[in-house]
Amino acid sequence: MESSKKVGVTEVVLRDGIQSLLATRVPLRDLVSILPALDRVGYWSLETWGGATYDACIRYLNEDPWERLRTFQSLLTKTPQQMLIRGQNLVGYKHYSNAVVTKFLERSAENGIEIFRTFDALNDFNNIEFSIKEVKRIGKHAQGTIAYTTSPVHDLNTWLDLARKIEDAGADSLAIKDMAGLLRPFDAFNLVKELKESLSIPIHMQTHATTGMSTATNMKAIEAGIDNIDTSISSLSMTYGHSATETMLAIFEGQDRHIDLDLDALDEVSIFFKDIREKYSEFEGGLKGVDSTMLVKQVPGGMLSNLESQLKANKQEDKIDLVKDEIPKVRKDFGYPPLVTPASQIIGAQALLNVMSSRRYENLSNESLNLILGRYGQLPGEIDSALLAQAESIGIEEMNLDESELDKMENELKALCKDNNLPDISKNLEMLLTYIMFPNIAFAFFKGLDI
Repeated sequence: MESSKKVGVTEVVLRDGIQSLLATRVPLRDLVSILPALDRVGYWSLETWGGATYDACIRYLNEDPWERLRTFQSLLTKTPQQMLIRGQNLVGYKHYSNAVVTKFLERSAENGIEIFRTFDALNDFNNIEFSIKEVKRIGKHAQGTIAYTTSPVHDLNTWLDLARKIEDAGADSLAIKDMAGLLRPFDAFNLVKELKESLSIPIHMQTHATTGMSTATNMKAIEAGIDNIDTSISSLSMTYGHSATETMLAIFEGQDRHIDLDLDALDEVSIFFKDIREKYSEFEGGLKGVDSTMLVKQVPGGMLSNLESQLKANKQEDKIDLVKDEIPKVRKDFGYPPLVTPASQIIGAQALLNVMSSRRYENLSNESLNLILGRYGQLPGEIDSALLAQAESIGIEEMNLDESELDKMENELKALCKDNNLPDISKNLEMLLTYIMFPNIAFAFFKGLDI
């Protein structure tokens, strides 16, 4: 497919920028005043929702994620809103039934989402096909996604095969999601070039700055003909985040392929988020430059900081290096899944269990069992035979994917409301969806609302 000379930009500061650098701890009230300026910049889209945003709103911010989305929608009159979903996982941490996926996508669209970027942690096409087709059915932009990783079982053909399936499913565009900053610049050039020759839909890319390669990777991808890149405003960019929007704009100024954005509006946005970064600096990770750990061991920074806090809670912080060494070993034993949610959390937790136990795999978490036994989807490589036999001997109840899930959870929420003398909110579809995604924390959140 021929590329436009103009390269589109998806600004991620409102979602992945804040998530990567400030643990998604910035409340809506601190973002509303900058939305008109963001709307003036001229972005292809603004990523505003999905990922960890939904979880963080109810867990930490005491904020309704749906209200956040509606507020963005009311103030963004020119720029489409984009969200990230994990296929059948949506924004939760397990597979949900098709009925739940449908309702979630419909409500998200009705509340303002125009572009749905959907990926699967295992790159199992079966886990994203339904979402892609449902997004198309409701008349919104379906973006199917490659969760990029490197391993002995992943190569260029892996990505080309998945990309063709995504296009054949009716996706409007394809995204390369490089969550750990592993995509090297020259590999990006070859990947984008091959994708452009194989597909007729536009190609987008998101790459993180953690390993220090993101700006060069974006540059080579643009040279290869990519249609759109993700960036984050300069004052909330780099380290665990993304290349700076203004940097990419400057690199291609005056070139045949160029980025066309409003510099004055960008300056206003940058000054604003400089203050936000300072205000919420307590949530920023310790990375000051580049983290080469990811290149060697593929351990994402957010995963490490989470494990460090768990070790501190157990007064075992001296074991962090052992956990770092264990993660790639567990990943190999599990068949080389990409280290992205929820696989990254499962493998990180299992590595921690292995280090804390007297022998490896003495204790297998339920999530590890589900992953090994294929309940999350097809793993890319071969699972260690002894580990698979151990998992099969333990067995575990099937993850609930029956189509009555919606009705069952509605009845459960109705009973909870009655037992706690609260108004029945089970008929409110947005609250019901929140309860389905996060049953352990949603009800505590509901009790704090004025309902």
